[in-house]
Amino acid sequence: MIPSFRSPPPSLATMTSPAPKPSLEAPGAFLERLRSGRPLISVELRPPRADTPRKRSIDSWIDLHHAVRRIVRRDTFVLLTDDAVGLKEEENLEHLRNNLAQAVDPARLVPFLTCKHPLDYCLMHADRALSNGHQALVVLGGDRTGPPRCVGHAYELREKIRARVPELALGGWANPHRDAKQQVDFLEDSGFTGEFFLTQVVSHHDLPAVEAFLEELRARELPVVPLFGVFYYRSAKRKTLERLSNYLPIPVEGIAADFEAGLSAVEVCAKTIKSLRDLGVDQVYLSNLPFGQAPRRLNELEDLVG
Repeated sequence: MIPSFRSPPPSLATMTSPAPKPSLEAPGAFLERLRSGRPLISVELRPPRADTPRKRSIDSWIDLHHAVRRIVRRDTFVLLTDDAVGLKEEENLEHLRNNLAQAVDPARLVPFLTCKHPLDYCLMHADRALSNGHQALVVLGGDRTGPPRCVGHAYELREKIRARVPELALGGWANPHRDAKQQVDFLEDSGFTGEFFLTQVVSHHDLPAVEAFLEELRARELPVVPLFGVFYYRSAKRKTLERLSNYLPIPVEGIAADFEAGLSAVEVCAKTIKSLRDLGVDQVYLSNLPFGQAPRRLNELEDLVG
């Protein structure tokens, strides 16, 4: 039986031990913000697919450009994905350099890198990220379908990047839906090579699994800082939810019931964020916000959760 947490429980950021920084001269804005313990709602955005028709791709980039500029005016960060769910996306660093370099502080932008590229490309990607002014990089394995990974596991690529570009803060991945002890073992392993990690998306319908993961994480007092994933459900259609469940751990019945009870998409998302905050998780990233609505939805969410 999972013990109850105190109300309110301590923030995870304040529960971790001071992080050793032997390879980082300075932690950078993103890592400092995670370690501050102050509530944070960051936003994950996905570049347009590489096979998108030219006009639609240009329109998508314009929407993304405006969304990023408006979001980072707040005390938050934007994470830009790389080959999400096995779909070939346009190169994130190329866009950030060409279209946002003069408009947005690159320290506010955190690119993703998966292992589904040639190794030379991955190492050059890290070089370019630092050269562009980014201070953090999320390094993930990537979907097992499609192009093969250049290394078997993401930690192997993080090790190579750390040796080559020690100035970058590196992030990894954990999944609260799997065995909590094993997941935290991965984070505690000296080969993890990272200062922070993102989690798979969770919901207020997944609280027992989240609590088990938090209990294990707090017991170890790890220096690595978490950023929990929260999915923004745009549709109440069960077919859509069931399709998404092929890629993500979606509590289809629970989310469908929320919408059927009259909750809006923003209210469903806010319910998850509030539930996580009740458990001491104050820092999250939002996934699946539409470009054109992202700044407005972020405003509405922050009004609801306080």
